[in-house]
Amino acid sequence: MIKKRIIYFDCFSGISGDMILGAFANVGIDFQDITKQLKSLDVKGYKLQSRDVKKNGINGCKVDVVINKSSKKDKTIRTFKVIKTIIQKSDLPHSVKSNSVEIFRRLGNAEAKVHGTSIDKIHFHEVGAIDSIIDIVGGSLCMSLLNVDHVISSSINTGEGIVKSEHGNLPIPAPATIELLKGIPCYSKGTKKELTTPTGAAFIGHFAKKFGSLPDMNITSIGYGAGESEIKEMPNLLRIVVGETFNSFHDKSMKIIETNIDDMNPEFYDYVIGRLFKQGAVDVFFTPVHMKKNRIGFLLSVIVPNESFDEIVNIILSETTTFGIRYYDINRVIISRRRELVKTQFGNVYIKIGERSGMALSVSPEYEECKKIASKKGIPIKTEYEEMLGAYKKKEG
Repeated sequence: MIKKRIIYFDCFSGISGDMILGAFANVGIDFQDITKQLKSLDVKGYKLQSRDVKKNGINGCKVDVVINKSSKKDKTIRTFKVIKTIIQKSDLPHSVKSNSVEIFRRLGNAEAKVHGTSIDKIHFHEVGAIDSIIDIVGGSLCMSLLNVDHVISSSINTGEGIVKSEHGNLPIPAPATIELLKGIPCYSKGTKKELTTPTGAAFIGHFAKKFGSLPDMNITSIGYGAGESEIKEMPNLLRIVVGETFNSFHDKSMKIIETNIDDMNPEFYDYVIGRLFKQGAVDVFFTPVHMKKNRIGFLLSVIVPNESFDEIVNIILSETTTFGIRYYDINRVIISRRRELVKTQFGNVYIKIGERSGMALSVSPEYEECKKIASKKGIPIKTEYEEMLGAYKKKEG
């Protein structure tokens, strides 16, 4: 059985860029190595510093991106495109660059939605851009240095109240933060502080593939990253727990719901599938079966998270002709997946990449992307499919 490395983010006091870097430095990653590798970014006018601090009696590390006085006066703005170029032109490992760009894309898309514009029109003032670049790229670098197989996070403590920003006073969580927390378990317990920032939300939303309690693991190291504020209710720290397991790693437990159907208009199936996926089904599929009296029918199978079970059952019973369903618990083993933008002669398109232990095991172009370009350019879809695969292989060398 293969030994696997796990990192658990314990966000009992939220998560932010400085807390992420502090926790990684505290867990044992060489801070000088982080600083040295970040110098390959074309970002000037800052200094990265770390110091030991205590929060409610617990030792932790505080990392600060100290901006030079001249840079503070600089009114230069940076768009997502500019920041992406800075990252991609660095000498950092490919995985670090790819993860950093995707985190910035998350951040930019959230800001764009909140402000009613596009990601291309979102910009970062010089000071904010430096902080964000160093926090995000530095955090992605540390993830690469730890070489973990699985990333899990607790629910996210957001804090509450009001925070001052360049747009005026905003509610906590800030609009961009709460947009980034969609689909992620989060809560607040009355702390009148911004505990989770957009950078922290974008980072954990990108890396964590599961949210819940501390998993079954042999703990090897623990790190505490400090936030700026002092909080009476709890230590203002992000805790990361690194460990190993020999157990086969499963996604969270789910259910399969099944039912046999032989008397339903097949035209209705497409509508039913759409409703099931919209309600949270992970997968929906039909299997041809021979039923009683030798009638041809279909076995409808739906994989669902436990929290979506009741809603999915209601859809099946109301939208199909079945009189009942059966179900059973399952576990899944999955590989991590991400999307990457690839440049082809027909335009920029996304491909899906499935990874395990940092190695790409599956690469497949997005069907809808191929379909859209093939229709627009008047070319066979298989031509665009092959072009995308070729462009990715060339990019990876």
